[in-house]
Amino acid sequence: MAGMEDKHDSRQHRDQANVVDVIINGGGLVGLALGCALGDAGLRVAVIDRDDPATMLDAPYEGRSSAIAWASQQALAMIGVWDHVATQAQALLDIRVSDGASPLFLHYDHRELDGQPFGYMVENRHMRQALHARAAETSTLELIAPQSATQISRLDNGVSVQLSNKRELQARLLVGAEGRLSPSREEAGIQVSGWSYHQVGIVCTVRHELPHQGIAQERFLPSGPFAILPLMGNRCSLVWTETDALAPVMMALDDDAFLAEIGKRFGDYLGELALEGPRWSYPLSLQIADRYIDQRLALAGDAAHGMHPIAGQGLNVGLRDVAALTEVLVDAARLGLDIGAPDVLERYQRWRRFDNATLLAVTDVLNRLFSNDVEPLHLARDIGLAAVNKMPDLKKLFMRHARGTVGKLPKLLNGEPV
Repeated sequence: MAGMEDKHDSRQHRDQANVVDVIINGGGLVGLALGCALGDAGLRVAVIDRDDPATMLDAPYEGRSSAIAWASQQALAMIGVWDHVATQAQALLDIRVSDGASPLFLHYDHRELDGQPFGYMVENRHMRQALHARAAETSTLELIAPQSATQISRLDNGVSVQLSNKRELQARLLVGAEGRLSPSREEAGIQVSGWSYHQVGIVCTVRHELPHQGIAQERFLPSGPFAILPLMGNRCSLVWTETDALAPVMMALDDDAFLAEIGKRFGDYLGELALEGPRWSYPLSLQIADRYIDQRLALAGDAAHGMHPIAGQGLNVGLRDVAALTEVLVDAARLGLDIGAPDVLERYQRWRRFDNATLLAVTDVLNRLFSNDVEPLHLARDIGLAAVNKMPDLKKLFMRHARGTVGKLPKLLNGEPV
């Protein structure tokens, strides 16, 4: 009898472990941040990640970094992630925007607001490590990796996901956070709208001779924006937009020739430059899902939207999704409601899709306006940047946008608990 009871208890424990509140398909920066946020609020969460954490976290320096706006940093602090990465974060104190070599420019100074930074630059490897560390501390979160979802069944009363190891998970809601090629979105038949920019983003890190003083620069060149983003130490992350015809030529150059091309665009204000780590390239495009929700499904991050890196808002928009979806689900759970019900998910979609579509439209217009060398437009851009620089109220509004503190913000982005 004792043996039969032990088997029954073991099976019951296993069944309970396979039933959670939310399944998140995708364990990248957005997916794992959402898992930490929901787990921190007490919901039971399973995060499925196809990558092996041991291999990923011990990988050599990859050279990719992300801009974390002030509001996003507040959210990461509220869910316990920021403590794990704060010592690796470089504050963005000033932002300087210029049109090529024009002497006219727009300068944002953090001291003109409340003295707090516009945000921070963090290497992606450090952000991943911080998220994994916080996930390990969260008792209601299980990271299941390396695994993938092989079958998804979404019904009226819940969702089940079968994993590649044959384990089956059940939940009230599935969140697709796997990136632009989201299998969860595809399974739901959700279409995307968008277009290619016929541009390529080239990303690398350079070490320089002189200190950057925490100043980020965005230089608009005919081929597209060239962003210089300060990292810890005398290093900067570069996001170089190039035409899709010329980018492969640049990527094929040896290190010396590639560095010489960087120098032409970078200038000499930080002294001698040297490459650090590998270089990356990826095609630039705009896309937005026609809807963010379906039966027992919500999309977040790049699964829902993808934008041009011109304003450095990609991860920040994903973290806004995280904050909004967390608030919506936690509010519903505390009221005893079904967190996967259509009206609950509709609230999330109303909150995020319009805001995201607006930001995508703004970045699209900015890229088209500045990525050319048409003389009348060049003159108009220079005058516009200089004019905003002399208009304190308008300039402060733009600075608050850069910090991510404009609009109806979820509680986490205001530094408030959900």
